[in-house]
Amino acid sequence: MPTRRDFLILSAGAGAVLTVAAPAFAHDAHGHAKSVTAITEVFGDGVRLTAVAIEYNGTVKGEALTAGSFAVESRTVTGAFTSTSADPADRAAEGPFVIVTLSPEDVNAPLAVKTGGPQGNGGPGNGGNGGPGGPGGKGGPGQAGDIPTYDTTYPPASATVLQSGPVALVSGHVMEGSTTPFETTKVENLIVDDFRQLEFNDPETGKLLRYNLFVPKDYDPARRYPLVLFMHDAGATSDVTRTTLFQGLGAICWASPADQAARPAFVLAPQFAEIIADDDSHTSDALDATINLIRALAGEYSIDTDRLYTTGQSGGCMMSIAMNIKYPEFFAASFLVAGQWDPELVRPMAKAKLWILVSQDDSKAFPGQNAITEVLEAEGAQISRATWDARWTAGEFRTAFDAIDAEASPINYVTFAPGTVIPEGETGAGASGHRNTWRVAYTIEPIREWIFRQSKA
Repeated sequence: MPTRRDFLILSAGAGAVLTVAAPAFAHDAHGHAKSVTAITEVFGDGVRLTAVAIEYNGTVKGEALTAGSFAVESRTVTGAFTSTSADPADRAAEGPFVIVTLSPEDVNAPLAVKTGGPQGNGGPGNGGNGGPGGPGGKGGPGQAGDIPTYDTTYPPASATVLQSGPVALVSGHVMEGSTTPFETTKVENLIVDDFRQLEFNDPETGKLLRYNLFVPKDYDPARRYPLVLFMHDAGATSDVTRTTLFQGLGAICWASPADQAARPAFVLAPQFAEIIADDDSHTSDALDATINLIRALAGEYSIDTDRLYTTGQSGGCMMSIAMNIKYPEFFAASFLVAGQWDPELVRPMAKAKLWILVSQDDSKAFPGQNAITEVLEAEGAQISRATWDARWTAGEFRTAFDAIDAEASPINYVTFAPGTVIPEGETGAGASGHRNTWRVAYTIEPIREWIFRQSKA
C-alpha cells in the first residue's frame, strides 16, 4: 500500500509523462484518460471504496494489465482489468474503461465518519453497552421520537491514481507509465445509486418521511411486484436520506442485480431522523407514517399487497415487531434481526410468518427473543429452532437452511453460536455481538428466498 511519500516517489520515478493533469483529462487520438471514477460497494458493515474506473479515449487491451500497472495513494491495488463501463460487473477482454480494484480490507477503505456519541441503544453512562446500534441499557439511545446527538456521515469517495505501467490500446498505441496522477472526479455507488430519494408528507400523522425507493428494472405496470421494507438501527438515525443505504446490506441485498434477476421487487428504505423505537416498547409516529407510505406506494405502483415484507436490524427490528402487533394482517412475512420487544405485547404475532435471527452474544436481543418465542409457542405457534455459525460459507448456510426449512414451520428462530459473529481481531466487548449480527444476517440468501415464498394469498 503506497503512502503519500511512496506515491510521490512512484510519480517521480515513472516513465514518460502522459498529457493528463488532474482534474482535467486529455481527449486526443492516442487514448489518454477522459475521466476517473471512484467506485464504492456496500458491505455488511458499511460502504467502502473498492475500485477506481479510468475511462480512456480509446479501447484498451486487458490481457497485459496487472495490479502493478497502477498505484493508488494509501491503498492496496489487487488487480486491473478492462470493462465496457465504469461498472466492474461489465468486465470484458477489452474496453474503454480500466477497473483498478482495491482491497476492501485496507484500513481507510470504509467511508463512514462517526460524530457525537454514544451511538447505539444506550451508552456506558446509563448502564448500556454503547457502540453503534448497540443494545444498551433500559431506555436505549433515547425515547421514541427523540433526535439523537450523534451522527454518521459518508463523504464522497475519492482517490489519487498513478498509471505506473504501460497500457496498450487495440489500435496498437502504447501509453507508457505516467508521472502525473489521476484524480477521481466522479463517484459511482454500486446498487445505492439505483435507489431514488423521495419524500412523503403523510396527511394522517402530518409527518414528513424521507425514503429511498428501488423500482424494479423494466418495471411493468401489468405485473404485480412484492415490496420489501427495510428499517435501520438507531446508529443510522440521520436526516441524510441515503444513510440507511450506506450503513450496511439491509436494503441493498434485496436490490442487487442477482436478487432482482431471481426475485424482482420494490425495496423501500425509509431514513428516520429520530429514534423510532425504544426499550420501553414505545414507537414514534413514524410507525403509522411508514405504513401509510406503503399504502400510498401501492396506489401509485403495481405492488402485490399480498406480498409485503418487513425487515429491520436492532431498532428497525423492534419497529417491525411493533408493526406486526398493530397491523397483524399487513405483512406476509418478517425477517427480524437483532431486536427484542416486551413479550407481553407480542401475542398478536402468533400467526405471523417470521424468520428471527439473533446472536447469542447479544445481551438483550437473545434473551428478548427467547422470551418472545416462548409467548408465541404458548399461543399455539409452531416454531423451529437452530444454532448456526456466523463464519460459515454460503454453501454451509444453504445446508443449514435446508435442514430447518424441511420442518416447514411458519416461525423459524435461528441464533448465531457464541463468538461466531465477532470478526477476527475484534473483541466481544460492548455492542460487538449485537451490531455484527446484521453484518452477517443480510448476506444469507436462503433466508431472503424464504421470505419471498410467503404470501397472504
